Amino acid sequence: MTADLAALSDLLDEQLADADSALLQQFPGERGLRQPIHTVYVPADRFTPTTVTEWGEAAVAALDAYGRSSAEVADAIGMPLGLVDAVLPLVRRKLEREPIEDLRIDFEDGYGNRPDTDEDATTLAAARALGASLREGTAAPFHGIRFKSFESPSRRRGLRTLDLFVGELVSEGGLDDGLRLTLPKVTSVDQVAAMVTTCDWLEHAHGLPSGRLGFEIQVETPQSILGPDGTALVARMIHAADGRCTGLHYGTYDYSASCGIAAEYQSMEHPAADHAKAVMQVAAAGTGVQLSDGSTNVMPVGDADAVHRAWRLHARLVRRSLERGYYQGWDLHPAQLPTRYLATYGFYRDGLSSASARLRAYTAGVDGAFMDEPATAVALAGFVLRGLECGAITDDEVGTAIGIDRMRLAQLARRPTI
Repeated sequence: MTADLAALSDLLDEQLADADSALLQQFPGERGLRQPIHTVYVPADRFTPTTVTEWGEAAVAALDAYGRSSAEVADAIGMPLGLVDAVLPLVRRKLEREPIEDLRIDFEDGYGNRPDTDEDATTLAAARALGASLREGTAAPFHGIRFKSFESPSRRRGLRTLDLFVGELVSEGGLDDGLRLTLPKVTSVDQVAAMVTTCDWLEHAHGLPSGRLGFEIQVETPQSILGPDGTALVARMIHAADGRCTGLHYGTYDYSASCGIAAEYQSMEHPAADHAKAVMQVAAAGTGVQLSDGSTNVMPVGDADAVHRAWRLHARLVRRSLERGYYQGWDLHPAQLPTRYLATYGFYRDGLSSASARLRAYTAGVDGAFMDEPATAVALAGFVLRGLECGAITDDEVGTAIGIDRMRLAQLARRPTI
């Protein structure tokens, strides 16, 4: 390097120092945390220590009643029979052992507005029930509450519920790494900043380490996607969270209704929904904030034909979300769990052969059918790792197909902590 070029390099290092630092701070990359494949919402007054077990039992019963054979399941949800044969035993095992990966005790739309004395009592009971389920080993690995929004009419009630719940959970010894707090109907960056202030206060009030509490932002309003100045406010919300934002969750029906879409056409696949989620996806990229799609309101209830129609829709929407890079969604009924896992497991097993061959060639440094760059290798490894974490793929299969273990896979995915 010539003296003049070295001097230029030093000058550019100095000139770009602030930009380098900002990039590392604002876009730190993956947090190294498993992402649940769904969030189940349960009204707060219906949550008990046995809720997860009961949902699993109900899901198995629905599968037994309406999916009595691989052929019936394949016909019902439109999945190839061979793929159903491969995933059905895995799905049944999942429903028996870990039917819910993430559960949100809902004090918002699923609970409604009730007298303060009623909500106080429900809040304390829910925290105690969650603490009991954690002690008994029956809780979902991820769990928490959705409290009322920080809009003026509901702000004080939401704060009161949040404080009561966290305080009681701490006293129950149930505040663990799986805790999730969900801030709904966010309409301004200021509300996110207010949630940071609230987390600081809760940590001090309940003797928690600074930075212990994080929260999810629910994107349910057009204001969170596009601000009055034409900017994407959801991107500013992530950074206003001061590292506490763990996820962005899309709210299908609140968002659609706010956009003036008729009820008949409100859907996870409406163009307005796709636009909102695409903005969320770009805003979250590189930040370590996880992205979740919303829900379908078509429930698998009624006779066999009605259940099969709802299953086919749900399975198709789950697969659609996965293909678009939204690896989490909402489930609202126990009979949705079979199709959540069938579609998810089918997605990962469908792509395992190709991903494995490409990763094997990449790690061996040999030419293959694809000329994959490092960024693509990260995506391939992340795909396989997600399949492992949810139970669609086994460690033995990864070892056989790729020739590496889970730790090496996580390193390739730039997720060293698993």
